[in-house]
Amino acid sequence: MSRSLRRGSIAAIAAIAIASLSSCAAGNTPDTLQVKPDNAAATIGTNLRLNNIVVVTPVKSSGDFTGPASVVVNIANTGSTPAELKSVVLGGGNATFTDASGAPATSIVIPAGGSVAIGGKGNPTATVPSANVKVGGFAKAAFGIKEDKDNPSSQVQTVTAEPSVAPDSDLKDKNLYEGFGPSASPAAVPTKAASPAASGSPAASGSPAAGAPTTPAAPTTGATTPAAGTSPTAH
Repeated sequence: MSRSLRRGSIAAIAAIAIASLSSCAAGNTPDTLQVKPDNAAATIGTNLRLNNIVVVTPVKSSGDFTGPASVVVNIANTGSTPAELKSVVLGGGNATFTDASGAPATSIVIPAGGSVAIGGKGNPTATVPSANVKVGGFAKAAFGIKEDKDNPSSQVQTVTAEPSVAPDSDLKDKNLYEGFGPSASPAAVPTKAASPAASGSPAASGSPAAGAPTTPAAPTTGATTPAAGTSPTAH
């Protein structure tokens, strides 16, 4: 083999070795390998991105489910003006919003140059009171967002995604979505019993109630009551 061929072979082997070492030095982390998360994501324009979208149903829900469902999402806004989440539609139902304190809200603001986490304790929430979804499957969700909250001419744009549907968990079956499911509905308030006067019961009309002891009538005026321990005089 000529010297030039030997030099060429050595250079090729060296190049392969350097490439292999470079690959090892880069590592195998998700960032290096550009591995994307399984959770759904979507974008609106160039400034708004919806990340890690998940639908969470109540504890122990499974299969085809109809009922309350929470939409969990992190919305980032790289623009210079605040944006506004105006609506969420999921499983045939419209979401209702609460702010971070739990008070009802008509929309959720995404700050300029920041982000907002929706769902979970201490965060704003978006809950569909009655959604038709399949737990363990995927659901179509539509988000209506106004890119510039303070600009009257800014239009609401809609973007769709297909997030996975998972149940909330309890102490026996913990998962990543513990505490992210919809809040339990308040217990039904018992109907107030009607008052006796309103119901027209015997007690209201002056007659003794059924089973109640009868109180002796007061003596008639002028009548003499025998003293204790004496017998009335026979006439």
